[in-house]
Amino acid sequence: MHLNPYGEYAVLLAASLANDWPADRQGIEERTLALGMTQTFPPADGDHAAVRAVIDDWLSIVDAPDPDERAALLNAQLAAAGAYPRLVDHDDEGWHLHYRDDVRSLPFVLRATINLGTALHLVTRGMHRLGRCEAAPCRNVVADVTRNGRQRFCSVRCANRAAVRRHRARVG
Repeated sequence: MHLNPYGEYAVLLAASLANDWPADRQGIEERTLALGMTQTFPPADGDHAAVRAVIDDWLSIVDAPDPDERAALLNAQLAAAGAYPRLVDHDDEGWHLHYRDDVRSLPFVLRATINLGTALHLVTRGMHRLGRCEAAPCRNVVADVTRNGRQRFCSVRCANRAAVRRHRARVG
């Protein structure tokens, strides 16, 4: 199986934003840079709310009840954000592909990056490898990038909490 680091980076970025929403635009940009994005974009009024809308739209894909609906929602997002692929060389990254128009807008770029990355993640790793943490009441997003494809919890803490609950249910 071909593992795609672009898809991994994008879904991990989206999950990070969804699970721990930054208080302001600067927080969003800091998170994108910390998780691997190299470009910055000039601030614009409404960026914070517009990126929140990107994440909310992405969460509808995460929460889709089956692969067909997930694909339909993702295809609609790709159509809204996509453009023809182009070769680019910026920020000392070397030549690589962008699947978006050259728009200098953080919300626009994140919509394109997150949705393309999600598509690559799902087709290379499996349509089931995106969901919610199974440790109730946690509702964090789980972007499964594990080798075996069995990640069910967002963190070790939630996995341990679920294990303790299962143990107590067996002995109690």
